[in-house]
This record gives sequence, structure tokens and C-alpha cells, in this order.
Amino acid sequence: MAQAPKIGGQDRYELLEEINFGGMGIVWRGYDSVLDREIAVKLIRPDAIASPAQALEFARRFQREARVTARIGHHGVPQVFDAVLDGASYDRLYLVMEYVRGTSLRAVIAGKGAAGDGTSQDGTPLDGTPQDGTSQERSSPLPVSWAASIAAQICTVLSYAHAIPVVHRDLKPDNILIAADGTVKVLDFGIAKLLRSDVTRLTATGSPIGTSRYMSPEQINCGTITPLSDLYALGCVLHELLAGQPVFSGDSDYQLMHQHVDVPPAPLRTLRPEVPEELEVLTLELLAKAPEQRPADAYAVYERLLPHLPLPGAEADASALIDIDHAPTGVPDPTVVYRQPNAPLRRTAPPSPVSVPAPPVPAPAPADTALRDAIRDAYARSADLVEDGRFTQAADILKAAIGPAATALGVQNPRVLGLRRQRAAVLMAGGDYRRALPEFDALAAVYARTTGPSSHEALECRRHAAGCRANLGEAATALREFQDVLELVSSADGDASETALDLRRNIGVLLYTEGDRATAEGVLDALHEDMCVVFGEDHEETREIADLLTRLRGTEEQ
Repeated sequence: MAQAPKIGGQDRYELLEEINFGGMGIVWRGYDSVLDREIAVKLIRPDAIASPAQALEFARRFQREARVTARIGHHGVPQVFDAVLDGASYDRLYLVMEYVRGTSLRAVIAGKGAAGDGTSQDGTPLDGTPQDGTSQERSSPLPVSWAASIAAQICTVLSYAHAIPVVHRDLKPDNILIAADGTVKVLDFGIAKLLRSDVTRLTATGSPIGTSRYMSPEQINCGTITPLSDLYALGCVLHELLAGQPVFSGDSDYQLMHQHVDVPPAPLRTLRPEVPEELEVLTLELLAKAPEQRPADAYAVYERLLPHLPLPGAEADASALIDIDHAPTGVPDPTVVYRQPNAPLRRTAPPSPVSVPAPPVPAPAPADTALRDAIRDAYARSADLVEDGRFTQAADILKAAIGPAATALGVQNPRVLGLRRQRAAVLMAGGDYRRALPEFDALAAVYARTTGPSSHEALECRRHAAGCRANLGEAATALREFQDVLELVSSADGDASETALDLRRNIGVLLYTEGDRATAEGVLDALHEDMCVVFGEDHEETREIADLLTRLRGTEEQ
């Protein structure tokens, strides 16, 4: 065992023992001497950092994980208490996290029960090594009530994450822990993504992110990743819990990816007849190849799991009586929490766009120097905050400037509308699509009335609204909006303008992820020809479309 390093001001964090070791880092169990509590510390090994640039990238990843966890704010996600980059030499980087005592779901379904003293914490290696059960160990099916309770608690966590919206992107049994009180914890949001406006772009390497045994078809195809992608992975987990075997059992990543994209899953009742028909139907819907054919969201899945959960006030043993022979020993009972129901975040109506009261005077007052300075300062301060990744605060600063500007200038003044557009853009850049979308819709309507439906401002707001819808999983609506805007843009500026090319790329990728491969190929092929002329064959964006066409045609080397 490595000697415990000293971290934290005045040795605040005492590291006691390694609980996981990876190629790039170590997870330690430790102790916070100030707050008197156990902690888990993710620590990057100094010898794994080859340069300040690499350390900076690690710092960004850790910062993203800490911020995502903080925004989810649910007890089903181990909390990050501290995120530190120590020293000008970038040789000390760590996360201080909640330490959770419990059992990995991988161990549960492998029939191993609780290992050792029953404690475990975030067993995913920091180097991203997949732990997807590829050893083909025969799993043990769980009681129906246990499987439903585990899946329902995962839905609770996902409902909170997706409301941001954050997509986990690597949901699997290795990243799920059953704590000692029966609470399910979803681990490792380290590769989770705050959905962004460029979500339809491929990764830098053109490779999917995730674990092949639980990866959705759209992830495999490097398409649009949405909350529905996590629901597909949940379907894989639920199938494995109930059937005692994975959905697909290919011997290689290529075979597994092919099966996820093109092979229908076996109905659960052909593998385990006592599984209720409603759960078989739900699992098959979760495993639908097309995202829009899956349940609407995590809460919808939770509602369909409710009939299979123990009732409030049920006795401790009642939940397993249906199929008690399948109940594992030495494992916390995940049905316990439903004796005192722990429901997911309920759906709420989309937030209303920023409303500004009409000025009390007949005509807007002229802007004075103080107002001009205030607007200029709001733009400058918000830009600095965006540069630091503090999108929420940046949007709030712009919001504070909108009211006084509207009172002085009028609600439809171009400078007021400009502030609103900038705020919506900041919300979108920060991944807050649920707040950005209604504002873009409202602004598009205002610009259509004041500058014309084909004006640059109106079309840009419609384009960004479509991007928000695509990132929120409303692919069909987003596709129609992109196509409508493209028709107007092309008639004014041609098919090869910068905006038209971006719209055509989004349309092609959405068609691809919607399963209309033939139409997608036609759109992307024509787009590639135009991009070769405009940018050149070796341009990054041209190569990206070429790579996608290669995947689409099935000729890419595996």
C-alpha cells in the first residue's frame, strides 16, 4: 500500500487506506478532521501528470464532476465536499467526497453479496477502465420487488439530474451502490455531460463515450445524447436484474455495439416466466432503438414501477415474499426506502420567459450615461463570469440589467432585446435549456413582429430554440424547426452560408439519430461536398462529416 500523502490545509484530510487504484489515480478512505466525518478522496497520482497542460485538463474534469454533483443535489449521488488543485506545479489534485458504506450492484447481481465488511466506495478506476461485466459471469436474478426498487431509486436520481439537464452517459451496475440503509447511490458523474449547444457534434476522436454493454444506439453512433440515453442504460440494468444475464452477450465491443444498434432484445418472460408482463413491456420500451419510442422521462418510468414496489408501512419481510428464493443474503434491502416513499422530483411546467413590465410613461425615456454604463458593465461582468464557467451568476447579472433598461427604453427596444438574447445564450451555454428555450421562443415572436419573420434576429432565436429542443430530447420538433429555418436562411443567403451549413449538419445528425439513415446520408453527403469547397477536405468540421458518413455507410474500420 502506498504511503498516505498529506493533503488539505494544515493536514485537514487524513487518508487512512486505499479503496481503489487506477492507472491515473487512487481513491482513499479518509477522515475530515475539521468536520469530524469519514470521506472518500479521489487523488490523481503525481507521477501520472506529465505536464502542466495535462494537470489543467484533470483540474477541469474534477471541477466539472464537482459542479455537476452540486447541481444535482440529491442524496442518491455521493456529494463532493471539496475540489482542490494544490501548488503552482500542478502536482496535487483531488476531490473530497462523501464516503458511502454499501455494496456494489455488480457484486449483488453476480451473487457475491457483500464483500468483506460490506463497505465499498466508487469502484470505477480513474483511468476510465470499463467494468462492464465482460467476464460473462452468470448473474443471479433478483426478486421482482428488489429489481423494481433499485430501478425506481435510480429513476429518482436521474429525474434530478435530467432536470438540469445532466446526462450520466455511463450508467451500469458498477456505478450503482446499495448503501447500508437500502438507499441506492449512483456513482461517477465524472464523464457526465451538461447538455450543451454542440451536443450533436462527435467527440474529438469520433468515438462514443460509455460502456459497450450498457450503451444506447445513439451513443454508439455518436449521435445526440439526451436523458433518453440514460433510460436505455437503465433498461439494460433492469433487464439484467430480472433475467440474471445482460441484454446482449457479444464477445467483443464490436459485437455488443452491433447488437445494441440492430438486434432486438429478448423479452424477459422468455428468460424468466414469472416476471410480470408490465415489467417486460416497460423494459422493452426502455430498450427501444429509437429514443422517441422510450418512456418520456425518468418520472414516467418511476410511475410504471410503482405497482411493483412495497407499500408504505409494509413489514420488513413482506417485500420479498413474492420470490424470496431470489433474495440475496448479506445485501442491504433496497425496498426499505419505499416503506417511507422517496419519490423523484416531480415534473414542473417549463419556466415562463423573463417578463418585463411596460414603462409607466407613454414613450420610452432616452438612455442616459448611467444606463449606458450599466448595460455595458452587465455585458462585461457576465462575459468574465462565463469565461470562468459561472453561467448561472452571469445570467443573473444580465437579468438584473433588463428591468431598468426596459423601464427606460421600452420592452421592445433593441438594446433590451439584446440583453435578453445574451441572457438566453448564457443559459444555453451553461446547459440550462429548460430556461433558455421559452426565452428564445418569446424573443423569436417579438422579433418576428418588430423586425420581420425572416430577420436575422428572429431566425437566430428560432435556431437556438431548436437547438435547446434537440438537447432536451425533443428531436422530431427540433428537426422540423431546423428545416423551417434552413428554408428561410437558404433563400436569403444560399445553402453554403455559415448558418446554413450548421443547420444542415444539425438536420443530418438528427435524421441519423432518428433512424432515417437514407435521408440522413443524402443530407450529409451534399453537406460534405459543399464543406469541401468552402473549408477544404482537411478542415476539422469537414472531416467530422466525412467520419459520420463512413459510420453511416458501415465501412468504418472496427
